[in-house]
Amino acid sequence: MMRFLSDSAIERLREAADFPDLTGTRYELIDKLGQGGMGGVFRVQDTALDRQVAMKVMSLVDSDGTWSARLLREARIIAKLEHPGIVPVHDSGLLSDGRPYYIMKLVQGKRLEEHVSNVAALSDRLRIFLRICDAVAFAHARGVLHRDLKPGNVMVGPFGEVLVMDWGLSKVVAEKTENSVSQPSELSPANPRDRTTAHGTVLGTPGFMAPEQTRGDSVDQRADVYSLGAILQFLSVDSSSVPRALTAVRKQAMAEDSSHRYQTVLNLATDVAHFLDGLPVSVYPEGPLIRAGRWIVRNRVWILLLLAYVIARALLIFFRPR
Repeated sequence: MMRFLSDSAIERLREAADFPDLTGTRYELIDKLGQGGMGGVFRVQDTALDRQVAMKVMSLVDSDGTWSARLLREARIIAKLEHPGIVPVHDSGLLSDGRPYYIMKLVQGKRLEEHVSNVAALSDRLRIFLRICDAVAFAHARGVLHRDLKPGNVMVGPFGEVLVMDWGLSKVVAEKTENSVSQPSELSPANPRDRTTAHGTVLGTPGFMAPEQTRGDSVDQRADVYSLGAILQFLSVDSSSVPRALTAVRKQAMAEDSSHRYQTVLNLATDVAHFLDGLPVSVYPEGPLIRAGRWIVRNRVWILLLLAYVIARALLIFFRPR
């Protein structure tokens, strides 16, 4: 008599088959944390250092090595980006079946979309946004584009740390030599072996990709600026009324034509920081009344103290015995 397995049983078997065999490594499998398009991420125990870390492993052994090279490429790129807002890579290697893996810090926390559901104040959300910008600007300074910035690729830890995750679609555009001469990187589009960044290949997430990225055109750091603008829109959409100056910042970041956007992440972050500090932003022209109102708000404490002094003096003069 033939017996059929239930869908849940088949799913459990599939997951068990996907679990990596860590024989011969210093790591012991604990559980699975998630699955991406290229591989799975697992919680493992580092027996040498007695700590839990995350292991990213290729889901399958690819015949021509393209995906394996891409995973190790991702590990090398992240390893060069030593920044508090980017998850550090500790180790990499090959499993007994030939699948590559790399080891990174185990991040505890929530994805951005889950975290901000409990953050009501727009100012607090914008401070998180500035932390994201800081990590991306650092990567750009090292010649690395992310190309898949979105709320799902940002984690917020229990102590407020903000981490930009998943650099699997990142692209090295250039790197500097000791003489500060810009040269094509080993992983740049100039290298024909890098088939994941070829012209016409669409990589990214709809809704957060720049128009040129959607078309499969070559991109630069302004594509990440566009994605950050989309994240800014996500963070401010729940606010009861988005200030016009902030709307102007978001529109500038998400301009259809890349030449009309902020040309760097630093330019975008500077305007958001100015908005938070009550200062004018570069992309929102202000009339004299708005400037006067901003000055009053910024100096309201001194104005109130002066007003209180004037009222007190007036009362003393009015009620002074004659």
